[in-house]
Amino acid sequence: MHDERRRIEERVERVHNQRIKPAIYAATVPFEVEAWQAPGEPVSFEEAAAARYAPFAMDTPWGPPWGTTWFRMRGQVPAEWAGRRVEAVIDLGFVGDWPGNQAEALVHLSDGRPLKAVNPLNQYVPIANPATGGEQIDYLVEAASNPDILADNFSKITPMGDVLTAGDKPLYTFQRADIAVLDENVWHLDLDIQVLSELMVHLAEHEPRRHEILHALDRAMDAVDLDDISGSAAAVREVLAPVLAKPANASAHVISGVGHAHIDSAWLWPIRETKRKTSRTFSNVTSLADEYDDFIFACSQAQQYEWVRDNYPHVWARIQESVKKGQWAPVGGMWVESDGNLPGGEAIARQLVHGKRFFIEHFGIETKGVWLPDSFGYNAAYPQLAKLAGNEWFLTQKISWNQTNKFPHHTFWWEGIDGTRIFTHFPPVDTYNARFSGEEMDRAVRNYQEKGAGTRSLAPFGWGDGGGGPTREIMERARRLADLEGSPKVVVEHPDEFFAKARAEYEDAPVWEGELYLELHRATYTSQARTKQGNRRSEHKLREAELWATTAALHAPGYAYPYEKLDRLWKTVLLHQFHDILPGSSIAWVHREAEAEYARVAEELEVLTAEAVAALGGGGTRVFNTSPYDRAEVVRTADGAPAYVEVPASGSAPLTDAGPAQPVTAEGRVLDNGLVRVEVAEDGTLSSVRDLRAGREVLAGAGNLLRLHTDLPNYWDAWDIDKHYRNRFTDLLEPESVAVVEAEPLVGAIRVTRSFGKGSKITQTITVRADSPRIDFETEIDWHEAEKILKAGFPVDVRAPHSSAEIQFGHVQRPTHTNTSWEAARFEVSGHRWVHVAEPGYGVAVINDSTYGHDVTRTVREDGGTTTTVALSLVRAPRIPDPEADQGKHRFTYSLLPGASIEDAVAEGYALNLPLRVADSAGVPEPVVSVDGEGITVEAVKLADDESGDVVVRLYESRGGRAQGVLRTGFPLAGGQVTDLLERPLEDAEVVDGGVRVQLRPFQILTLRLGRG
Repeated sequence: MHDERRRIEERVERVHNQRIKPAIYAATVPFEVEAWQAPGEPVSFEEAAAARYAPFAMDTPWGPPWGTTWFRMRGQVPAEWAGRRVEAVIDLGFVGDWPGNQAEALVHLSDGRPLKAVNPLNQYVPIANPATGGEQIDYLVEAASNPDILADNFSKITPMGDVLTAGDKPLYTFQRADIAVLDENVWHLDLDIQVLSELMVHLAEHEPRRHEILHALDRAMDAVDLDDISGSAAAVREVLAPVLAKPANASAHVISGVGHAHIDSAWLWPIRETKRKTSRTFSNVTSLADEYDDFIFACSQAQQYEWVRDNYPHVWARIQESVKKGQWAPVGGMWVESDGNLPGGEAIARQLVHGKRFFIEHFGIETKGVWLPDSFGYNAAYPQLAKLAGNEWFLTQKISWNQTNKFPHHTFWWEGIDGTRIFTHFPPVDTYNARFSGEEMDRAVRNYQEKGAGTRSLAPFGWGDGGGGPTREIMERARRLADLEGSPKVVVEHPDEFFAKARAEYEDAPVWEGELYLELHRATYTSQARTKQGNRRSEHKLREAELWATTAALHAPGYAYPYEKLDRLWKTVLLHQFHDILPGSSIAWVHREAEAEYARVAEELEVLTAEAVAALGGGGTRVFNTSPYDRAEVVRTADGAPAYVEVPASGSAPLTDAGPAQPVTAEGRVLDNGLVRVEVAEDGTLSSVRDLRAGREVLAGAGNLLRLHTDLPNYWDAWDIDKHYRNRFTDLLEPESVAVVEAEPLVGAIRVTRSFGKGSKITQTITVRADSPRIDFETEIDWHEAEKILKAGFPVDVRAPHSSAEIQFGHVQRPTHTNTSWEAARFEVSGHRWVHVAEPGYGVAVINDSTYGHDVTRTVREDGGTTTTVALSLVRAPRIPDPEADQGKHRFTYSLLPGASIEDAVAEGYALNLPLRVADSAGVPEPVVSVDGEGITVEAVKLADDESGDVVVRLYESRGGRAQGVLRTGFPLAGGQVTDLLERPLEDAEVVDGGVRVQLRPFQILTLRLGRG
């Protein structure tokens, strides 16, 4: 047989695209259209309905950036269309090839009920099936003219990322608003050809099935009447029916499809626009559920449900009905799909608590899995946190984006730092926006790593980020691929069903231990530093407010614990931990609003804490310690004067005249407190840090070396830092001044000021305090650089085989060598409050109050000693998607802690992030809780969420070893229970001698619910 593949394939392509597709709509009549441009921010339906509209013609430009235009569309179904399937077809002037992040609209009936959205790949609105003829149509269409920030493939800087800079030039040209007849035979023929053609080209050339499909398509083209596509469509479908009917191979891979509409809670649009995106997409989804009984849609992010509940009650009611019918599956059990690295441990616990509770309360459903397809790496505490929240499985897809190494598994057990394992799956289709294309099906099978052991994988399908979610075309593809020779089998089912089947067939799946590090998007640990600082401050202020509110509720008659306010503030913080807000990868508008929101949160939490402390009564000046560790340190009084105090963990103490063991001296450029001696060089770096207790020099080079690197990644500016940033840099070694600014018995400080680059300025106050080996670098930066990153390096004289970095409820160890490509890929990593490097017998910690990104490298000196350098990433200057990212003023502190153990690093990390509070208050004689036993760290103290008055305490083992001790209470104890994160009892706690016995394995998290006597 002659090879005629090219001729046939080209024939099929032309007839399909030029004749069959245009015939899908058999007849059309235009709507009468009027328009009204809403001023400023979006308005309610009621306001829009009452507005005055003007005639509007097709091919007319409309929509300034971030604007809202309401269109009134009126028409009538022609009488002769009776018995036909009639739809509205609306093309707002969609651009590009991405279905989200551009114009989109929500169609309302005249009474205000949302009907369905229109999106680039989902332009229809059902009218009648079948029509009776003569139906009157009256729509109000709310159209958002969101700019396409992805235009030019992220290669150009754009002012479109903020309404303040985007201008008012119309972005779109309205193309179409018609009432149309859907020719169902032609529409189905179009899908038959799509599925078969795509399957064919992804089969190997030697496969008989490929040639069978090829010639069937050729015969089908012979059956096409080019002058009557509609009339011949049924006959053409009959030609293709035999090849569509051939069943899949018995050993075919099984793909569990679940509808999905990944909607970033903010990204290239502000939060206010996400609220509208959810209403549009959820309207589409519930409409599709009415058309397809076998459709199932998985949706995470309780926050988005709450937005719809509060703003779109009709859509909310439809969601509730779809959940009851089993077609809508709440998943994920988190408030938002948060970043996987940056939120604190207690914050991730609250993400799970608030998300799970929402779904239980509103749907009677307890979600079983964590659904995080798009976060930028996942911390190693997740398995334990997920299981403690009652989850059985974990899903992500993002690790497939690795820049260097291919992850070896798609289905596996993920083991966390404490030993907890959770069943985990990465969809080998490598997308969370699948459409069941031939290319995707081929990739899923080829890519699947578990061949020979597992037989199935998951594929979330649908257009995300405002693309409207799943479509009827995707559902039709799934139906054709359910049992088709040459293709994997597709079954639409609930994620819980997939995970149950996958686990049943692969119980002995391989194990991956430790963090799921994404070898990409490493700059998300640093970009938009003020957003990250706002999160860190908020987390710690929430901890402080809860502790002292609990204290006041226990000891201050008449004080009312602020349940509602704390709940609301937590949800605000949790929202801003979304994986494109906290990582710094959103447009300017998002981060501008985030900074303002964090300021409001801080102000309100300050009031709550002050009220709680004041409720304890007056009685002189006292110092309050929110940290879980006893502290003896210097504090500033109301007039700014330093004072030395000793305060128990989670308790208070009077401000006394107690003095330190040895005063601080500050002479020349030397600070000395008897524990450490710090020498500052003329260039402003540290020339020496002498640990006087150990009798050794800490540094092996210039300490606190500020290095300005060129930082232009290959792609994704706000997200990425590529390894070549290291190759070009300038060391900031020419200070404007180096001078002692404080020389008192309790505090010594030297200030270094520098100007550099494009008008940037940095002022650092290097401070040593009495009785503390910690050296603080209080830093103010006025930053005006572009495409740069500033790092602060500490080369220490220790031979450390690994570094330890704090993560949620523990720490991870990472090799300092680069023996393998996996280690070399970790050239920038994340950590929370501290990084620790050590050799046997001696360690050094670098502590911070708001930074996350860092790197640890080592070299061997000519004298044979090893220099291990910890370099903190302080601030970046990406220009896409926010051209002004990080510009302006920053204030933060980082510290060097010589002679530090892991426990020292933990304690000082809390101390730096939870400054002592000085207030006029009587305080209480005993802390709410205290712990006898090393390595047991209290993370949260609060009243139970059910308002029973029980006290809830969350604690964990923080050193990486076993711990045992007794938790004692500052109130009469009437028994206790060990609970899950949702404060539901698991077992009775062991009460001994008026306290609770605690026994923890390494990094174990324990939640106790304590009754009050």
